[in-house]
Amino acid sequence: MVLLELIGQVLTLNELAVALMFLTFIIMLFRGVPVAFALVGVSLVFALVAEIFLDPFRAEFRGIIEFDRTGIDYQRLGALSGRLFGNIVKNPVLVALPMFIFMGLMLDQSGVAQRMMNSMQKLFGGLKGGLSLTVLLIGIILAASTGVIGASVTLLGLMALPQMMQQNYSKPIATGTIASAGTLGILIPPSIMLVIMSDQLAISLGDLFMGALFPGLILGALYIVFIVIYGLVNPKAMPAPEKTEEVGWDVVKDVLLAVVPPMFLILLVLGSIFAGFATPTEASGLGALGATILAALNGKLSYKVLKEVSRSTLNTAGYIVGIFLAANFFAYVLRRYGGDEIIEHLVGNAFSDPYMTVMFILFIVFLLGFLLDWIEITIIIMPLMLPIIHGLELAVPGFDTVRDPSVVWFAILVAVTLQTSFLTPPVGFALFYLKGVCPPGVTLGHIYQGIIPFVMLQLLGLAIVFMFPALATWLPAVAYGN
Repeated sequence: MVLLELIGQVLTLNELAVALMFLTFIIMLFRGVPVAFALVGVSLVFALVAEIFLDPFRAEFRGIIEFDRTGIDYQRLGALSGRLFGNIVKNPVLVALPMFIFMGLMLDQSGVAQRMMNSMQKLFGGLKGGLSLTVLLIGIILAASTGVIGASVTLLGLMALPQMMQQNYSKPIATGTIASAGTLGILIPPSIMLVIMSDQLAISLGDLFMGALFPGLILGALYIVFIVIYGLVNPKAMPAPEKTEEVGWDVVKDVLLAVVPPMFLILLVLGSIFAGFATPTEASGLGALGATILAALNGKLSYKVLKEVSRSTLNTAGYIVGIFLAANFFAYVLRRYGGDEIIEHLVGNAFSDPYMTVMFILFIVFLLGFLLDWIEITIIIMPLMLPIIHGLELAVPGFDTVRDPSVVWFAILVAVTLQTSFLTPPVGFALFYLKGVCPPGVTLGHIYQGIIPFVMLQLLGLAIVFMFPALATWLPAVAYGN
């Protein structure tokens, strides 16, 4: 009782419950419980506790807990399933999710990336760091045409890493280049993360796609500049091959022919959105059809491939939607405990300067990226931060055409920050995708060492977008200004 009274002097029961929900969830993750099961399990336990023992979701701690046994309201709990499922199946934006996943997986099967790798290697292979430059350029192109991280990292690892090892590349720089290049797809549109952000923040998906284009390209440019400088400073880490082919117009022609098909797909998807010919959801269907046509033209389309891509799309989309539902359930119970008001009060009042508040939120997202997947962060954290961003009255240029420019800017900042979540242990998925295809002799330690400079470059890219908000809002204004 004494302990309860001491806690009651500091926290209300609602605040204690919110803290315990997050703590229990983190403990279950470290115990190896799957994310979706952990979210649903914690939510269900805390919902039942509130219904059985508390005046539902509204009791406050006053020294000694007096349970109000009102019983379980089964009707209210049963209504949760319709509320959660209904929000997903009725949202047309989320239809783009499986379409973009299908597009990315089909493009990986089309042989386009392998052709780009072969042609670009002839063009850049004779340079110090030429293979790394090739990987980065292919990563940027794949990012703008796939948006599926696992497929991109695995494909780049299978194509490039054995050749890098054969050419005596430093293992850390080789693995770091591949992992970072493969993760660009979650930022450069079309991105499945931006699709979910659009839903959670209730803002235009077209604005997010256009807003993320410049930051994504800036991040890719930072990677390329780093590789060029690193190759000059430490040439032994990325040596040029002993024998090189002479670069002529035939090589340049092969590169152009290899790049044109994916660039056409990018133009088909992003160009149709930019020109106003199609909504992002409609453009996702065009992208899926375009990737299928490319596979057919390259002779890679068959019933087996179509079946495998469709099954992988179902698995990936099902995994995302499963976490989506579980995270929605978690967020709903959290809100019933007043978690949104508690977090808004704590974070919103932490600093008097609104831009310091934004930096504090980004720091929280960065730390959460070490422990949580981007899906949980996007679905749970983003809606909680939305009222805070609205209340800060940030001076973000909207050029009189972008609706909620501060929210668009904030979403892009979070998207850039979440780039780090794919590269930071212990749950950096890109690291484990890459480790699964590494040749013998390449350890997880090499990968951890290799991603450090690229995480620093991601933070530098974040600082650039933070200091120049127009990078995230100018292109949407131009695209939709008329």
